[in-house]
Amino acid sequence: MTVHPSLQNYADAWTHSIEAIVELVQPLVEGEWNRRTPCPGWSVRDIVSHVIGMECEMLGDPRPIHSLPRDLYHVQSEFTRYMEMQVDVRRHHTAPEIVSELEYTIIRRNRQMRNETRSPETMVPAPLRTQQTLESAMRARAFDLWVHEQDLRTALGRPGNIDSPGAQITRDVLLAALPKVVAKDAGAPPNSAVVIDVTGPLEFLRTVRVNADGRGSIDGSPSLGPVVTLATDWDTYFRLACGRVRPAAVADQIKIDGDEELAAAILREFAVTP
Repeated sequence: MTVHPSLQNYADAWTHSIEAIVELVQPLVEGEWNRRTPCPGWSVRDIVSHVIGMECEMLGDPRPIHSLPRDLYHVQSEFTRYMEMQVDVRRHHTAPEIVSELEYTIIRRNRQMRNETRSPETMVPAPLRTQQTLESAMRARAFDLWVHEQDLRTALGRPGNIDSPGAQITRDVLLAALPKVVAKDAGAPPNSAVVIDVTGPLEFLRTVRVNADGRGSIDGSPSLGPVVTLATDWDTYFRLACGRVRPAAVADQIKIDGDEELAAAILREFAVTP
């Protein structure tokens, strides 16, 4: 590929996850496409339709002109309405049609990335008619693809790739959101620290520090006196942070030391995906 070196890890993660998704869905029979996934409101078919739609938008294809039904309970914001459009327009497509469009879209995207010479700072279209840098767009696609790959694996009973390149990018994206979760959303007190201790295939320990002004930051140094320590495994961590499971459903997978009220507030705000 000819992408900028700082974009290569995103391109590699994208390739790893998109190939895994194709391998997962190619052999499915019609009924399996309707299985529910952990992504609220979406089936296996819907996940794949979303992937196709977002990759088409990266290619610059025009968005479909389509009216959404009024009874989609999971569509509760302008952002989810935007995302639902590419999904709902494909809901009556057959499995062969979906697979064929997915494979063709991947061919086009691979060609686009092979010929990519733009700098990471180049502004490109983003959802809701906004703009983002090319680097942000490619990071978002790598993150989104890995999370949806895991949605499909859960629905189909095919676990795997829990520590793949996409998983590592997902970890970094989720950790970048953690200071806001702890300091602003959960209201951790000024001059305090919260430790997140995660075990499993992706093992890490991070400390969120809240300064005197109530602003949060994150680093990899341990804290001598955290107000809260939350310990869990990577699988539970990303499912919570991506809104795939509620804290009460995985309470036995989370160990809390310290202020339990603050810990509950952090877990209540833990999901950071739209």
